[in-house]
Amino acid sequence: MADLKRRSTANLVIMGSGVLIGSLMAADVIDEYLLIIAPLVLGSGRRLFAGGTHASLRLIECVTSRTGVVMATYERDEPVTGA
Repeated sequence: MADLKRRSTANLVIMGSGVLIGSLMAADVIDEYLLIIAPLVLGSGRRLFAGGTHASLRLIECVTSRTGVVMATYERDEPVTGA
């Protein structure tokens, strides 16, 4: 993935599970996160960012739809640690 990122002239968009996101975070190849948050609390399930990886993020955009869905865009504020 890191090699693909280096060779690419365009942005790469990756959609996946928390496991995939965790692996990419640990490899320090994610520059921007788009979190789509629905107004629904399930009360159980897996954590999106499980594991020991720490990433400090900075909010760069936040949009709320008429239905209450929030689309928050974050970028890395500092290098990933604990990978």
